[in-house]
Amino acid sequence: MARFEGVEWAPAQMRYGLNDKTFELLEANAKVYAVSKSIFYAMILCFEGIRFFCRRTAGGRLEIRLLNWHKNLERFLRSIAFNLSKKQQVLVPTVEELENVFINLYFKDPAIKPFLEKMADDGAQGYLRPFTLDEEQSMGVTFPGQPAIRAIFSRYSNYLGEPFTGVVIHHLVRAMSCNKTGWLKLGVNYLISLKAVEAASEIEPGAAAALFLDDKVHIPLEQRCITEWDSSCCLFGLRDGTVIKIPESDLILPSVTIQGMAIILGQMGVKVEERNMTYGELLSRVRSGELVVAASIGTAGIMNRCQKLVCVDANNQVTAVHVPDTEHEIYKKLGEVKTYYWEIYKGNVSVPPGMNLYIYSI
Repeated sequence: MARFEGVEWAPAQMRYGLNDKTFELLEANAKVYAVSKSIFYAMILCFEGIRFFCRRTAGGRLEIRLLNWHKNLERFLRSIAFNLSKKQQVLVPTVEELENVFINLYFKDPAIKPFLEKMADDGAQGYLRPFTLDEEQSMGVTFPGQPAIRAIFSRYSNYLGEPFTGVVIHHLVRAMSCNKTGWLKLGVNYLISLKAVEAASEIEPGAAAALFLDDKVHIPLEQRCITEWDSSCCLFGLRDGTVIKIPESDLILPSVTIQGMAIILGQMGVKVEERNMTYGELLSRVRSGELVVAASIGTAGIMNRCQKLVCVDANNQVTAVHVPDTEHEIYKKLGEVKTYYWEIYKGNVSVPPGMNLYIYSI
């Protein structure tokens, strides 16, 4: 579902060594050693996606604006910590340390300023992509010897999220709760997501998303719980006007965006119910017409409404198909929430209580 228009990458990426706390600017296409544990074993390979907006103030200065981004940094740090040994936990930076690196060392570098100026003049959306690598040349299966954070960012004009078709995929599991990786943004988790989308397209040609169930593959299919889409969290809008938010767990990557969306929905008077939903309940609501809309929530696209959700049985045969009721109030409300969320970045609407807009002069 991650399809972007008008993507242009910044002229340089950055590197921050966790051993010696050194910062340096690298060329935009800087490489990593072919002989690296990050390449061979996906060790110390985690990442984040952080939306931002760059604009000019009335006085002409540049401003970087990020919404709830400390939560993104906290999530990034949890993934970094998972990739390091117990003795290496002292290397994990703080949120404030990362804030300084990305804002004061990277965004404020003179080589970056012309790119940000053009972003501000064009009103383009920004996407910061920090990730981690082991910079050591090594063939050993050990914890990283030279863990480092790299980052690069891009501008883009549009995220092509709607309309999209999704399929429930039950025979693949994105992560196992016992391993405590499902709530982390690790590179290894996303291969299964791609496999699931591929499987979805075999059931429904043109499908661009897979809806995962939990890891309890030993119990009857309809008793298993909905978890998340292949690369985003989900909301379900019901005919009575209620929105169901699946609670966070060891199997769900906690979405920073969905937390904000829930706050805005509440402010608009929409009841948000945070609870588990079994696949059996989903099937029942699809068949009865009680499901008005299924939505995908993530950083890049904010919120996208599913135009068709295909449900299958244990043999992957189609057993029910959901098509949204586009005239229902809750369908329209979700569209309004998406617009409101982005308008917060641009400073055109108020920031709801419980959300934080971070503004930095560059």
